[in-house]
Amino acid sequence: MTATRHGHYGIDAPHVLYGLAAAALGATAATLIALTAYDTFNAAFAAIAVVFALMTCSYLWTTRRGKFAVWSELLDGLALRGEERVLDVGCGRGAVLLLAAQRLAQGQAVGIDLWSAKDQSGNNERATLRNAELEGVRERVTLLTADMRALPFPDCSFDVVTSSLAIHNIVGAAQRERALAEILRVLKPGGTALIADIGHSRAYRRFLAAQPGTLVERRALGWRFWYGGPHVATSLVSVMRTSGAD
Repeated sequence: MTATRHGHYGIDAPHVLYGLAAAALGATAATLIALTAYDTFNAAFAAIAVVFALMTCSYLWTTRRGKFAVWSELLDGLALRGEERVLDVGCGRGAVLLLAAQRLAQGQAVGIDLWSAKDQSGNNERATLRNAELEGVRERVTLLTADMRALPFPDCSFDVVTSSLAIHNIVGAAQRERALAEILRVLKPGGTALIADIGHSRAYRRFLAAQPGTLVERRALGWRFWYGGPHVATSLVSVMRTSGAD
């Protein structure tokens, strides 16, 4: 299921994109100055300009197009019935949350965030609610301000939990494990959590696989989810909580 996006979802970590673009422009300017002032073609400056321009394009494509396509496929792969409860951890302006809500005719999509504009431009609860209206799913969406390390929900509350580029923002492995433990705690037996992130995914897999009653896989999500290139690739950790979990 794919659809035209009507909301406004900002830029992930905009300072990174601006840095890449500035480097591309600076190297381009240096190349042109060498040509005009010294009649010399500087291959190193030109190569740097090309590399950073490609990284900028990759980053911009992912944050505006690629991640939506990938998450649409991931959610379609769950074969939702439409009556599930879905939690999006670190929902931001609703990129994943609202894709999930569109697949829930009678269900509910719940998003939690601390609303950091550093991690996503224009990130605030009001912008997310506005996007929910624009996407036609406002009645199926609930937002809460909450820390993912202490989710305000009872055990086994959700059929599906998603998280996209959120957990890596927590400083310290022990604190990230608290967030993972909370995701597992609120997941129903038989439910699935999908965690996409650009860092620490191997550690996520190890921690979740060590918990009782889990089936865990990790895989790369491909070029559509590169933030500048393969050196900043997004990986997916998927975990199913088995019916025998405590």
